[in-house]
Amino acid sequence: MVEQNDIYNPPQDPITVLHEDSDLLIVDKPAGLLSVPGKGPELADCLLSRLEAGFPTVRLVHRLDRDTSGVMVFSLTAHAQRHLGQQFEARKVKKTYVARLQGQLEPKEGQVDLPLIVDWPNRPKQMVCHETGKPAVTDWKVMRADEAETRVRLFPLTGRSHQLRVHMLALGHPILGDPLYAPDTTIAHPRLMLHAEELRVNHPESGRGMKFRAKAPF
Repeated sequence: MVEQNDIYNPPQDPITVLHEDSDLLIVDKPAGLLSVPGKGPELADCLLSRLEAGFPTVRLVHRLDRDTSGVMVFSLTAHAQRHLGQQFEARKVKKTYVARLQGQLEPKEGQVDLPLIVDWPNRPKQMVCHETGKPAVTDWKVMRADEAETRVRLFPLTGRSHQLRVHMLALGHPILGDPLYAPDTTIAHPRLMLHAEELRVNHPESGRGMKFRAKAPF
């Protein structure tokens, strides 16, 4: 989904493959590239369609926002897709993100437990709503901080749309470069400063725990 009234101009760099076997394909998604096609031919270029060119059986398991970079897992069989989907649904997948936030976040670690729902008049924006929102929980741990900026690791325990972005905004420290929730920071930060650094899943065949990482490019 394109999140603002701009021209979709995704990066054309080759996609970095982090791991490949008979069941799994793990890649490092660049910022600015849709995970799946949007509405209309101008939004057809996406990570999934690019991967299909080299991996005809590739199947979607989860998504990252267009402006978020980092680790994504795809399946190469129907069985693997079902197995991985069940892991995400049961919250057995462990996800770690790195973000740069506006201002100094305190304390050094904590948890945000705020339910989220789509802000219909302003979609695709999401918002906190205690009456009708779906449960959303994020743990955080500060890596380093000063008065201007905080570098933080985020651990989403749920997988709501824009969860990390809205939760950090709710703390008063939006993610830098966010065109939806902190548009005043996009001039100094031309991309969303949010990266999926690590993903832990169980292999759909062996059941073995596997960890995949991609260093943040910022």
